[in-house]
Amino acid sequence: MNKTVFITGTSTGFGKLTATTLAKAGYTVIAGMRGVSGKNETVAKELGTLPNIEVIEIDVTNDASVTNAFETVLQKYGKIDVLVNNAAVSGFGLLEAYSLDRIRQMFEVNFYGVIRTYQAVLPSMRENKSGLIINITSGASAHTSPFMVPYFASKFGVESITEGLQDELKQFNIDNVSIQPGVYPTEMNTGEKAGVNADKPEIATLYEPVATEQFNAIGAALFGKMKEFNMNPQTIADGILELIQMKEGSRPLRFPLDAVAQGTDLEFINARAELKAKWLAKYSE
Repeated sequence: MNKTVFITGTSTGFGKLTATTLAKAGYTVIAGMRGVSGKNETVAKELGTLPNIEVIEIDVTNDASVTNAFETVLQKYGKIDVLVNNAAVSGFGLLEAYSLDRIRQMFEVNFYGVIRTYQAVLPSMRENKSGLIINITSGASAHTSPFMVPYFASKFGVESITEGLQDELKQFNIDNVSIQPGVYPTEMNTGEKAGVNADKPEIATLYEPVATEQFNAIGAALFGKMKEFNMNPQTIADGILELIQMKEGSRPLRFPLDAVAQGTDLEFINARAELKAKWLAKYSE
């Protein structure tokens, strides 16, 4: 039986690659993106001409947009077997120099957007007693980093959603998995950055010159890893395909796919998961 896969954020990067990869594998792909008739019109037409792909307008920061998108898909296809929460925005800058509006905007996409899609898709998945939700988080899921605190905080939140819902949704045979990419040469990482100044350069100057030196050093280290390990975004798309093809109930909670995500961070995450399992066992006796 052909599976229907809904992917958010398919105009660039992991989302676009995943859409084309799954379509080639024979899945029915719903490629969600903002600006189908605007800034992303060209890529929407490009994807829309490919076999097995239907492009749909969705703004994960808007309640009505999310509801309408999922209702449209469910009416046409009857089900959504897999949801891939890929839509995200990044940000670089000192926390003190960020405006609250910019942080709220980031959380609306990265965190609240995920909650909106969960609430839109779960009724049908519960009814079918089957489903898979894949959340794209970050390779820095066990720690944070200077100059990206709001971004990592939003991704930490998605890790919490994924881990908590693993237990909530188990009775309905709905799997939750997080994929934690390292640094890849996608538009999110290679586009223009806000830098350490963000919205309040007068505050940022108080952190100089140390801030710029640290920012450049961290950037050099991260992009050095990207080159050292020859990070190919196709790795993430192929990993999502692998997860979909796994037997229901056998999928891991976290699925690290590259050398960066498979490093010491994973040891910390696994240790934390083991402690949680022991705690649950103790208080469920």
